Amino acid sequence: MFNRRGTLAVACLGTAMLMLDVAVVNTALPRIAGQLHSGLVGLQWIIDAYALTLATVVLTVGSLADRFGRRRVFAAGTVIFTAASLACALAGSITVLDAARAVQGLGAAMLFATSLALIADAYPDKDGRAGAFAAYGATIGASFALGPLVGGCLTSALGWRSVFYLNLPLGAAALIATAAWVRESRDPSARPIDWAGQATLTTGLFLLVLALLRGNGDGWTSAAIMAELASAAALLALFVLIERNSRAPMLPLRLFRVRAFSGAQLAAFAISASFFAIFVYSTLYLQGILHLSPIQAGLVYLPATGSLFLASAATAQLLHRVTPGFLVAAGLVLVSAGLALMLLANAHSSWTVLLPNLLLTGIGTGLFNPAVSAVALSSAPPQQSGLAAGVNDTFRQAGIAVGVAAFGALIPAGGALGHGSAEAFVHGLHHAIIAGSVLAAAGGLFSALLIGLRRTDPITTSAPAVLHEPV
Repeated sequence: MFNRRGTLAVACLGTAMLMLDVAVVNTALPRIAGQLHSGLVGLQWIIDAYALTLATVVLTVGSLADRFGRRRVFAAGTVIFTAASLACALAGSITVLDAARAVQGLGAAMLFATSLALIADAYPDKDGRAGAFAAYGATIGASFALGPLVGGCLTSALGWRSVFYLNLPLGAAALIATAAWVRESRDPSARPIDWAGQATLTTGLFLLVLALLRGNGDGWTSAAIMAELASAAALLALFVLIERNSRAPMLPLRLFRVRAFSGAQLAAFAISASFFAIFVYSTLYLQGILHLSPIQAGLVYLPATGSLFLASAATAQLLHRVTPGFLVAAGLVLVSAGLALMLLANAHSSWTVLLPNLLLTGIGTGLFNPAVSAVALSSAPPQQSGLAAGVNDTFRQAGIAVGVAAFGALIPAGGALGHGSAEAFVHGLHHAIIAGSVLAAAGGLFSALLIGLRRTDPITTSAPAVLHEPV
């Protein structure tokens, strides 16, 4: 029996499961490295195999959801994600774990591509949708913020495998609730699968991330790395060309003629490639450099959890008073300032030096998440909410994958795994922090210009109704 609050709860539960998984895994990375005898690249692939798969298939999955039913795809994604979580928990080598994480990313793509669309269907009215987006955004941020503590407790008490076992009861609960409360919705004019676009995007992003991860080891001017970077650039350019000329593109470029939609995607990439990517290395800093236990590292993030909760709770009311563009830009500016404050940390600091950073980034993320979701969905046609959600998640996850790989090229993370200098690690971390802070600030500036700050609510901006023609 359809229940709109139940639908919101299901979408939030599915999203919480995904975001918890990202954050709890971060906290467990040092233990995984020790028990599976992994180096830095193996750990980076734990994050990037998941994010890269999610980023490259979520658009196609969004199209399938629009065609075959968002409820059906959400349920199938829950099954795949939960089964892959079990495979991760049972992995006996870093290679198997990385492969299982890629399958997890496929299930996650199915959940991400449909969760916002399910909310949009359940809350067609503007006021109700604003509150639902606030709850959804709070779930994203709070799950990510609580994840380190949950992961730290589980890893310290039960070992790193428990962070994957956690998904089993959550997945079962999501399936039961989906069957009970969520109604089916679809787009009667859904697009066919764009196989050429899917192939070029997947291969192009994979080669880019592969080159960034291998560059330090193989040498940035080596033939292999240069070939991978050149091939990635060529394939991504070809992807844009294919989408421009396709009658049924997986990424309709016409959507980007809507300034608010373009601004939302740029903002999503900026916060993911800065704050969320740096998060991986800040966790290594806490455990590998400051020698905190997993549970102690998780407790360090509690101030961010509190500030994020408060900011997210205020966002529903703020959306009635200021434009979403203002909240998106303000959130990115606060994240930029918070990252800059991380420069105070050194190899011999107390964890308390991170408190200002945690408070500011928590507030910024709390303001950002509900607002950017509102802009991303409301600036596209309602019948294509699955596509709009997929595009937004592609930019989010591509930002994480590229950011983790790019910052890994700046940070000699062996120091955090006991194989190098702590001072060298912190020096590289500072370079990554500067890059991340600048990226977040630039994202705030350009999203303000594209989405707008004035009281001309961009949520009402109309998007092209026909998206199947060549651009």
